[in-house]
Amino acid sequence: MKRTTGLVVAAMLGFAALGGCSGAEGGQQTAGATTGAATAPAPAGGGANFAVITHAAAGDAFWDVVKNGAEAAGKRYGVSVSYQGDGDPARQSQLIDQAVSQRVDGIVVSMANPDALKESVAKAVTAKIPVITINSGGDRSKEFGAITHVGQSEDVAGRGAGEQLKAAGVRKLLCVIHEAGNVGLDQRCNGATEGLGGGVERLQVDVGNLADATSKITARLQSDTSIDGVLTLNPAVAVAARDAIADAGSKARLGTFDLSGDVVSAIQNDEILFAVDQQQYLQGWLPVTFLTLYKQNLNTVGGGLPVNTGPGFVTKDNAEQVARLAESGTR
Repeated sequence: MKRTTGLVVAAMLGFAALGGCSGAEGGQQTAGATTGAATAPAPAGGGANFAVITHAAAGDAFWDVVKNGAEAAGKRYGVSVSYQGDGDPARQSQLIDQAVSQRVDGIVVSMANPDALKESVAKAVTAKIPVITINSGGDRSKEFGAITHVGQSEDVAGRGAGEQLKAAGVRKLLCVIHEAGNVGLDQRCNGATEGLGGGVERLQVDVGNLADATSKITARLQSDTSIDGVLTLNPAVAVAARDAIADAGSKARLGTFDLSGDVVSAIQNDEILFAVDQQQYLQGWLPVTFLTLYKQNLNTVGGGLPVNTGPGFVTKDNAEQVARLAESGTR
């Protein structure tokens, strides 16, 4: 993590030096001069157009923060950022193809289902359009020709979640998967199994039908009262699971991946034990930063390794601070 953080900081400082710019986050950059004899290049931007294509449409609490980060970086660096998302891998692939045909200057893509996107990502790479993967599919990113991956190791994050639940006394865990075919979610449950060192059962729900998710979790807790822990992999499903635990009269401890305002409030109210925080704002901001650096100066970041944005943990100890940041749409 120290090495990765250093790379990110170096990239940010390098961009500031190259652009000779200063300004607050979200503000427009203006050109400046260096103190030496050399003159700094013009600030990055120059009409660059980057496409951010994720596996979730706008309106999702998690992905809206990613979108906020990408658009704020676009404003900061004077580049155009278009954000599109679709949970259907076939339609997401079509969006990548459209971006390639439009000859965008860079593509950011989340790969929940890497195999379904492989051909489209290959078209972008063949067209010499730099690709950065985010959030999901990090283990396939280099293979597909992306210049780097920005996200977290889902296995490592899952192990951390399992360890947190084990420390809370959980012996039998229900791991709730909300998107069929999403490899990252399987990795999270696998990691939790390792971290807990106990029994882990999986339950499939539909993130698009939270009422049904609550019913399914309630039914499972009622049918097996030995389940004393629940791990959700999405903030909206976490709220559904909180309600299910109450409906079932269960004392199961609840942990989740990812943040929303409701999740932070539930942590403060002792309804959720923790949230694994992958700092999704950075998964929008950093790729736009890196593509800008690449376009301006052919810089790459990571040295063949992913740039990790997590995992961190939000607990009752720091939930109040995070809640204030979440109000601005950055956490």
